[in-house]
Amino acid sequence: MPVAASAIYFLNLRGDVLINRLYRDDVGGNMVDAFRMHIMQTKELGTCPVRQIGGCSFLYMRISNVYIVIVVSKNANVACAFKFVVEAVALFKSYFGGAFDEDAIRNNFVLIYELLDEIMDFGYPQNLAPEILKLYITQEGVRSPFSSKPSDKPVPNATLQVTGAVGWRREGLLYKKNEVFLDIVESVNLLMSSKGSVLRCDVTGKILMKCFLSGMPDLKLGLNDKIGLENESQLKSRPIKSGKTIELDDVTFHQCVNLTRFNSEKTVSFVPPDGEFELMKIRKFPGQTESTMSAEVELISTMAEKKSWTRPPIQMEFQVPMFTASGLRVRFLKVWEKSGYNTVEWVRYITKAGSYEIRC
Repeated sequence: MPVAASAIYFLNLRGDVLINRLYRDDVGGNMVDAFRMHIMQTKELGTCPVRQIGGCSFLYMRISNVYIVIVVSKNANVACAFKFVVEAVALFKSYFGGAFDEDAIRNNFVLIYELLDEIMDFGYPQNLAPEILKLYITQEGVRSPFSSKPSDKPVPNATLQVTGAVGWRREGLLYKKNEVFLDIVESVNLLMSSKGSVLRCDVTGKILMKCFLSGMPDLKLGLNDKIGLENESQLKSRPIKSGKTIELDDVTFHQCVNLTRFNSEKTVSFVPPDGEFELMKIRKFPGQTESTMSAEVELISTMAEKKSWTRPPIQMEFQVPMFTASGLRVRFLKVWEKSGYNTVEWVRYITKAGSYEIRC
């Protein structure tokens, strides 16, 4: 975030401080009292997650039964701050075996303090990649009984790995069976009026991967997007017949993706992290539509009026395997590694309901 965070607090639902870390001296140590008095005691936790009190901004988020509060003394990038909180919680879960609540914090407070010193330096976010931090923060947290197996032992050259060009993957990985699992998950969002007209519809998607590959492989993924097919057709000087094509409006990649090669070749090339990660997020808007933002305004009622019962809207949940609503398809998935081993690739398509509502 452009402006550094001054402090971070972890509170339970009663407002008791579980863990806190002061990164700068521009705020007082009693700032959490202002948060309890002006936000928690006034029951305004369900409103705006950003509040200004006494010249400081409080950015807070509730995860399970824990409130994470970031205090900044100046105007900061709010989106960056909340992104930091989400990534930090994911990091803690990777150490705690998937659990993050008040009990997990109390049982692992020493480990959390050590992680807070590494992921933020003088209020500025640093490295939050679990696969890298586990190389030199080897302490294991108190894990849930339903947690996954503990992480592998760190490699000797941890410092070189953290500062290397491929910081998200360590060297020396070895698997008996080299496999890649690719999941394309799409969510269909629909809002339909009582008269049957579509008020809003769009498709959001993401590509999830699980990589169990030895060495330092280089992967190349090709999709049936319109730009990529047109670019490949120009490179080969002949038309390509690949059936239906789609046009991706907005794509967000994982840090492992080579953006320079994507801009030039329109193919997703990357050295994957070990294990499970989110390769990319996709959002597809239908053409010739307008996007609006609604706001909620509270007005004081001047008269009591009884309202008759009306039918509530219908919300649907469904899941369709081996189908994508947008028509997105994987054209190829290639794996290169200097040892030349054989790999097994698995691709799965899933379409499920997102915000699917029909007004009656």
